[in-house]
Amino acid sequence: MQKIPSSEITPMAGYVAYQRTLSRRGLLGALAGIAGGVVAAACTPASTAADMQPAATVAADRTAAPVPTAAATAAAAPAVAATAGAASNADELGDSFTDRASVTGYNNYYEFSTDKEGVAPAAAGFAVDPWTVQVGGLVNKPATFDIGQLRKQFGEEERVYRLRCVEAWSMVIPWQGFELAKLLQAVEPQAAAKYVRFETLLDPARMPGQQQAWYSWPYVEGLRLDEAMHSLTLLATGLYGSALLPQNGAPLRLVTPWKYGFKSIKAIVKIDLVAEQPTSLWMAAAPNEYGFYANVNPQVDHPRWSQASERRIGEFSRRPTLPFNGYADEVAGLYAGMDLQANF
Repeated sequence: MQKIPSSEITPMAGYVAYQRTLSRRGLLGALAGIAGGVVAAACTPASTAADMQPAATVAADRTAAPVPTAAATAAAAPAVAATAGAASNADELGDSFTDRASVTGYNNYYEFSTDKEGVAPAAAGFAVDPWTVQVGGLVNKPATFDIGQLRKQFGEEERVYRLRCVEAWSMVIPWQGFELAKLLQAVEPQAAAKYVRFETLLDPARMPGQQQAWYSWPYVEGLRLDEAMHSLTLLATGLYGSALLPQNGAPLRLVTPWKYGFKSIKAIVKIDLVAEQPTSLWMAAAPNEYGFYANVNPQVDHPRWSQASERRIGEFSRRPTLPFNGYADEVAGLYAGMDLQANF
C-alpha cells in the first residue's frame, strides 16, 4: 500500500488556529481555502484527501441501507459473530484483518503528536507499568485497579471488530480485552448513574502534545450506561495477540465498534459513573462536527465530507458504509425511537 505523506492531512490544531484567525472575515471563505482539510479524530492509521470527498461528490455512492430503527436488543449475543473470523484472519463478514504495520505505525494520538507518522516515535518508551485505573462516581464500591489486576480479575478474550473512522476510512482489528460491563458490575452502579465518563492520563511532560492549548485536556469521552453495559463494548488491553503499544493507547483503551473511532479513548486512568451527559474533548473542540453518540451512520454526513462510503485501509476502492458499522442487529435497539440525525 502506498504510504500517504502526513502533509496531506491537515491537523485539527491547524484547522482550529486557521478558523480562529479568519473568523472575522467569514468562516465559509476560510474553509474554501483549505484544500482537502481534515479534522483528524482519535482513530488509527491514515486517510487521504481523496477520502474526504464533499457530500455532493459521493451522492452516487449512497447505496447503504437506511439506518434501521429495528427492535434489536442489547441482550443479543454478539460475541460469537465478533470472534467468528479470528481463526481465519477475517471478521464475520469475511473481510481480512488490516495489516498490523498500518495499525501500529500510523496513528492519530494528539497527546504525542499531530503528525501521524510521528506518534509511534514520540510514544516510544512511554512507561505503562505501573498503571492504575480509578473507578468511582455513582457506584457502591469505588475501587482503584492495577492494570495487571484488571487482566487477572476480568480475563481477556479476542474480539475481531471493524473500526470505522470519522474520516471515512476503516480497518478490521483483532483486539484482546474484556467487556466493560464486567468492570461496571463489580463496582455496582447506583440508580442515579446514567452515563459513564472516561478520562485519559494528563501528563504533559510525557505526553508533549498536551502542552498545546488547542484542546481541553485531558481527553474525555463518554457513553450512556446502557451503551457501556452492552456486550460489544470492550476495554482493550492488546491487539494482534500482543499487548497494546503506547501509540495504540496502552495499556487500556475503549473499543465501541458501532461508533466512530474518536470514541475509543486511550490510556484510560479514570472511569466515573455520572448522572449528566459528559462533554467529550471533540464535542468541546468542534460541537457542530462531533456529537456525543458518534454512531456510524451513512445517512448523516460530516459537515465537510460524506459518510455514505469509506475506504478500507489496504484497499483502493471505496465501499458503502454500513449502518452502525455493520452491528445494527446487535445495537440498533439501543436507539429505538431516537432521531439519529439530531442525536449524531
